[in-house]
Amino acid sequence: MYNKPSLTHWNGRVDSETDMDSFRYHQRVKMRPISELSITGKESKTYGMIGFKCDEGVKRNKGRIGAGEAPDYIRQSLAKLPCHLTPETELVDTGDVVCESGEMEAAQDQLGAAVARILESDVIPIILGGGHETFYGHYLGARKFLGSKARLGMINIDAHFDMRPYEKESSSGTMFKQILDKDQNCRYLCVGIQKQGNTKALFKTAEKNKVEYILEEELSLNDMEDTKHRINEFAKENDFIILTLCTDVIDSAYAPGVSAPSPFGLDPKLVRSLLRHVVANEKILSFDISEVNPSLDENNKTVTLAAHLVNEVLLHVIS
Repeated sequence: MYNKPSLTHWNGRVDSETDMDSFRYHQRVKMRPISELSITGKESKTYGMIGFKCDEGVKRNKGRIGAGEAPDYIRQSLAKLPCHLTPETELVDTGDVVCESGEMEAAQDQLGAAVARILESDVIPIILGGGHETFYGHYLGARKFLGSKARLGMINIDAHFDMRPYEKESSSGTMFKQILDKDQNCRYLCVGIQKQGNTKALFKTAEKNKVEYILEEELSLNDMEDTKHRINEFAKENDFIILTLCTDVIDSAYAPGVSAPSPFGLDPKLVRSLLRHVVANEKILSFDISEVNPSLDENNKTVTLAAHLVNEVLLHVIS
């Protein structure tokens, strides 16, 4: 289920072959398989990018499949962007976990092992989904690395709680309930929730599980102080934070290429502000972006936006 990294999708314009100030991401990224990661002992940051080519969870959730193709599209778009990372900061592509024959749970376990290995190597995981079932593998890796006692805060920028019942099978809509049911040291904050995207039963499930949430209609780019305060208070209650962005939280005018488009979604600049704030917290551990669906996109709008948002994370992580 694991494919080694490839330079195939890392290409673009070259303004200079020697001046790092002129480099784009395709000139800075390095290929490094998971098995070759090791602790460098450097004080500067290293990001480890890994793709999760899976949308079996979306299929099970009766959504529109195609997100499994997103990692390479996001790489291709990010590759062309100017790289403003410091010269000491490294970006390595560690390859992909691929879901085969619908074996989503096995793929999530494999992703968890990869994320744990990245963290053990003192590298910051950047995970390119995939359906939002990506997050369960993301969580497995963080928990394996931290051990069972650490208080782990999950921040989800999403229109949906993803807390549906999973007795029959898990999907892209069940992960957070799966986690909260088995892990007493996890807390959950969801930012961007829409009433149109969640039944009354899901709101009751969230409240029963003491989930903190901020409705889409409560968010405003011009007044972020209360939102930032609530995020900060949530972070204080936890030892570490893992962050996931489900792109269906974004207004469908800007992000049409998702399984469940949001007519009342968030403005991309507001999402950018949220990402910048969360990843600047010293407790941030890792990040994933999910639900980009290139097969449903319009002129690469969503893919391009996803790459720009990944770039924002790379530029603002404080760890």
